[in-house]
Amino acid sequence: MGDDIQVIATNRQASRRFELRDTYEAGLVLLGSEVKSLREAKGTQVTEAYADLTRSGEMWLRGLHIAAYSHSQDHSGHEPTRPRKMLLHRTELDRLAAKVAQERLSIVPLRIYFKGSKVKLEFALGKPKKTVDRRRDIAARDVARDTERELARAAKHR
Repeated sequence: MGDDIQVIATNRQASRRFELRDTYEAGLVLLGSEVKSLREAKGTQVTEAYADLTRSGEMWLRGLHIAAYSHSQDHSGHEPTRPRKMLLHRTELDRLAAKVAQERLSIVPLRIYFKGSKVKLEFALGKPKKTVDRRRDIAARDVARDTERELARAAKHR
């Protein structure tokens, strides 16, 4: 059984907007036209997606945009942003629900990928960063970039 991973879409904004903690993997309940569209790897957007837990103890992914399959007809396609059920074990769902409720964490989708023939979603628990924290991160990144430039320039002129 091959565990070759083929990444479809990533959420690059996640680490900027959230302080990420534990990562998890879940399966997704998809329609055939959605899987075919994901195989084409066109028009899938994970940035605006989010997951939430329902009162019945299920986890749903909302806001994930999967473009229409190019060869489908109007009646056999799918709605691009429909809610999609996430597949997790009951113990994992209970543990996640407890963490989200106690620590006020968000469930942040990180990437969607094929693992073998299955579509998987990698997500993390995270706390939203405040604007001050984001600015601090940007300033630290700028300082690190400037020091790298200076070191490279000094090494070049030896």
